[in-house]
Amino acid sequence: MEHWKDMIGTGNRHFQIGDWVEARELYLQALAWAQTLFDRWPNADEAVAALVVSYHNLADLHLCLGQPEESAEYLCACHERLLRSMADLRLDEGLREAACRHSRHTYAALLGFISEHGTYPRTEALLATLAPRRLADTRPALRYYH
Repeated sequence: MEHWKDMIGTGNRHFQIGDWVEARELYLQALAWAQTLFDRWPNADEAVAALVVSYHNLADLHLCLGQPEESAEYLCACHERLLRSMADLRLDEGLREAACRHSRHTYAALLGFISEHGTYPRTEALLATLAPRRLADTRPALRYYH
């Protein structure tokens, strides 16, 4: 976790001074680290938070670069990863539940992005898959698979 925090912190410092290339590189490295260690992190909430922060930092960076479609791609990829994690019975129940908790925030971020920047092909496709079911309906399913 400390290595990931260092990458994100350094990336944030580069972001703040407008060094977009270095910030993006560090955020991509942090995302790769979070993805690789996702199901091996000792604390499930930290694992999911690291993944979400990494994706969302990249989304914010691309908004600053005037690339909202790239930002939408990262927001959708993040939310989709959490939805897949919630349904993956090979993952520890704690990790699936953490993914469920964090998915509420990623969904809200996605809706906020759409309300401000409009829809893009990936956001429309993701929302179309979510329309038939509600996220709240997935919670009981998590409890069922003990």
